[in-house]
Amino acid sequence: MPTLRELHAVVESLWPARGAESWDSVGLVSGHPDAVVEHVHLAVDAVPDTAREAVALGADLLLTHHPLLLRGVTTIDESTYKGSVLATLVRGGVGLLAAHTNADTVATGTSAVLADRIGLTEQRALEPGDAPGTGIGRVGVLPAAMPLGVLARRLVDVLPATATGVRVSGEHDRPVRTVALCAGAGDAYLRNPEVLAADVYVTSDLRHHPASEFREQALLGDGPALIDTSHWATEWLWLEVAAEQLRSAAGVHVTVSDLRTDPWDFAVLPLALNEGA
Repeated sequence: MPTLRELHAVVESLWPARGAESWDSVGLVSGHPDAVVEHVHLAVDAVPDTAREAVALGADLLLTHHPLLLRGVTTIDESTYKGSVLATLVRGGVGLLAAHTNADTVATGTSAVLADRIGLTEQRALEPGDAPGTGIGRVGVLPAAMPLGVLARRLVDVLPATATGVRVSGEHDRPVRTVALCAGAGDAYLRNPEVLAADVYVTSDLRHHPASEFREQALLGDGPALIDTSHWATEWLWLEVAAEQLRSAAGVHVTVSDLRTDPWDFAVLPLALNEGA
């Protein structure tokens, strides 16, 4: 079985840190480099529940997509959630490692997995990276045009269930075929030429003002529709792909967390908004 140092090298070969955004914080967060790793547990988020789950399963390493220490902290007091996570993992003998934007930009990254799951062909990166097939986001085409509402329903069926489901800006029956997408938060790419040329843009965490301005401009100039999804859900799809890559490359036992770490527990909608859904 590999040591944590050797496992980290495998992770680096699969999701090179050089592919991470400059603001990101990826790699090893905690753990002894010489510790033996037989079992890796994967989750989107390092939160108390996933930390406890990793310990309960007997994992040696929790590999998350989102970094626990993305921004500086001044305490790991166990009354804080970050302190609680680290204390749980350290006491349980479980290391912590993050593969974030470096796992977004590879050819089999988060957006590529989402694009595959909704059936896009002729895929290319929304913002190409240095190597062929790499980069942020994806653009592709559906095998045949379909109503916007049908694509939204396909996303609901593909993604793990969340309280918010998906939100759509555009006419239900509008035909769409060219799809631009970015798993996770993607409002930074609303003005990307590939997005503007698409029939619909699928991403997460769209804020009111950017989405409103984009919608109104689209109505004036026949721009793309918008589909807003759960950030956690779009990136959770990648975990099973990552797990299979780790199993093949490192020969370790890999499990994937089914815990929903999407922050929303339920939604309450007026009945009128559900009519025709």
